[in-house]
Amino acid sequence: QVQLVESGGGLVQPGGSLRLSCAASGIIFSIYGMGWYRQAPGEQRELVAEITSGGATNYADSVKGRFTISRDNAKNTVLRMNSLKPEDTAVYYCNAVLKKTITSSLQNYWGQGTQVTVSS
Repeated sequence: QVQLVESGGGLVQPGGSLRLSCAASGIIFSIYGMGWYRQAPGEQRELVAEITSGGATNYADSVKGRFTISRDNAKNTVLRMNSLKPEDTAVYYCNAVLKKTITSSLQNYWGQGTQVTVSS
């Protein structure tokens, strides 16, 4: 059983900062990439940032220069969010692309989501 557990969401004023963490656990051979997605009410889920096992990163245009994704270790990822705007309000989901065993196929896993609200 693979689990992704997010933490760090909450309420912050515009211009403030938050740090989201995601920890993967369970039977995992290797994680090839981790990322953060978000979904606002009535909107589709969208990519926020992603990072490969080699450290390459990709960001949505809307968060470039404000958000930073990193991997603390092979199974954890952190999203540092600065200069937050009301339009960043959404449920943020952690994602991992991984293999459970050396012979298994790549699989996609999701966390349960954490609410980020930016409001004065």
